[in-house]
Amino acid sequence: MSDQPHVEAFFDAATFTVSYVVHDPATLSAAVIDPVLDFSPRNARTSTRSADTLLNYVAAKGLKLAWILETHAHADHLSASHYLREKTGAPIVIGAGIVKVQEVFAALFETDDVARDGSQFDRLVDEGNVLSLGQLDILVLHTPGHTPACVSYVIGDAVFVGDTLFMPDYGTARSDFPGGSAEHLYRSIRKILALPDETRMFVGHDYLPEGRQDYRWETSVAQQNAGNVHIQEGVSEGDFVFLRQARDAKLEAPLLILPSLQVNIRAGAMPPASKGGHIYLKLPINAI
Repeated sequence: MSDQPHVEAFFDAATFTVSYVVHDPATLSAAVIDPVLDFSPRNARTSTRSADTLLNYVAAKGLKLAWILETHAHADHLSASHYLREKTGAPIVIGAGIVKVQEVFAALFETDDVARDGSQFDRLVDEGNVLSLGQLDILVLHTPGHTPACVSYVIGDAVFVGDTLFMPDYGTARSDFPGGSAEHLYRSIRKILALPDETRMFVGHDYLPEGRQDYRWETSVAQQNAGNVHIQEGVSEGDFVFLRQARDAKLEAPLLILPSLQVNIRAGAMPPASKGGHIYLKLPINAI
């Protein structure tokens, strides 16, 4: 039995997000990781173009979609998980820490419809949980720091780390969101980097750092240990925390943080329609 899943990446240039379709070559059982719902902040229009690209790929390859995996509740793009579940029936999976994120943002948006127990999702997972993907296993690592809900998925010889790590020449995730922690982030990264050196690593974003001409999203544990600009081998927790907090203090909020989080705490579903049939996303003023 091969432990090497096939990984197909789909890059969304509008949000610099990478979504993945991962499948077991032996059984064609597949998982989608971090799907994007297209959203225009100029006119609040949505599109399923990116999600439909994933579905078309699944259909063209004859894959059987078993899981929709979220690495965390994203603050930079709206999730298409709800749409994919409606189209395929595949269950949505997220880290059990989502309830902490829901507590914060359901209160911020004063939502009446969001139960703060993760029940919008089909499966809440935590450290050491294992899901089946054909003849492969999906091992869950709890990797908080960027958010409390962050998990990484180890599938065969590959690990999908969401926003916890970026390409070695860009560094690591911010840790200043509610429930974030630079200390927790450091420990989560060290957990990931304790995987075998040859483990293929797939990141959730690439922002094209200065000096590089092409977008990239695949690296390895060995490459991260040797050359990550924030946390290469030998960097202490104290040094990392100082660097990370200083960098975070200079960062602006993501462009889509407000629309994204009120959708993503609902597993990608929109808020209920108004009496007039319209769907509204809230913009709490001076609240973040």
